Amino acid sequence: MATRFEVLLHGQKEADLRAAGEEALNEVEGLEAQLSLYRPASQIARVNALAARQPVRVSPPVFELLELAQRLHRETGGLFDITLGPLVRCWGFMGGQGRMPAPGQLAEARALAGMPHLALDRNEFSVRFDREGVMIDLGAIGKGYAIDCAAQTLRECGVTSALLHGGTSTTYAIGAPPEAAAWQVAVASPPNPGADMPPPQVVVRLRDEALSVSAVWGRSFEAGGKTYGHLLDPRTGRPAARAVLAAVALPSATETDALSTALLVAGRPGAGRIERLRPGMRTLLLARDGRRGHGQYATRGNLAL
Repeated sequence: MATRFEVLLHGQKEADLRAAGEEALNEVEGLEAQLSLYRPASQIARVNALAARQPVRVSPPVFELLELAQRLHRETGGLFDITLGPLVRCWGFMGGQGRMPAPGQLAEARALAGMPHLALDRNEFSVRFDREGVMIDLGAIGKGYAIDCAAQTLRECGVTSALLHGGTSTTYAIGAPPEAAAWQVAVASPPNPGADMPPPQVVVRLRDEALSVSAVWGRSFEAGGKTYGHLLDPRTGRPAARAVLAAVALPSATETDALSTALLVAGRPGAGRIERLRPGMRTLLLARDGRRGHGQYATRGNLAL
């Protein structure tokens, strides 16, 4: 996950709230130790190191998260994929801001990416790869999962009003703040220097609901006058180029984390499929609209105050 998590709590007893917040953040730290691609002792790092040679057992919760990722892959038609690690590395986004792949590197990385390379055995809670070089990267779902677990911890501690986020890109609202019907969370407009008409900032009302935002800026680089972002299209192995921002609101932060990524990759042509996956899903999709000139945007979705 490698990101900052914060919790805002409301209640009567400050000491109880502080203890609950610390317990929730400890839960996140424990999940980081299990799920991180970058921690050699994590369950995912062990899978990546050994699963091409032998089945690797993981804990039941981690196995269930991998099963959910596999199911989301099927539901999104392959637009969400946790096996893109070789491609992320190829494009220089694994620990860096990105770079153009050298000739031949992209084809080699694409041969190692794809959910068919991953086999899950529920009887043994084990993971197996069909070749060396395959890699699981939970970056597009692990943060949401950690927030869901932290929110559950807060509820078990009796917290009824809280807002927590991971890296400001995934947020979960428990109840509402005092004297308000819901939490209000802003989705920032994209950086767009020189634009004639930047898109308006969107404010979202959340109550017992999560919001995730995926965007092409942040980790990105420019080459040949074009910006390449860190979110990759599994179908091409290249940075997603059909939208610049996607946001999804649902009761599950795990699912909003994954589905906002899938929606960004889908862009306007495939947005309908993603939007129909869950009843009550609220979405926002922002794409540059070449018909209106540089700096103009076209939006779709029902995510607004």
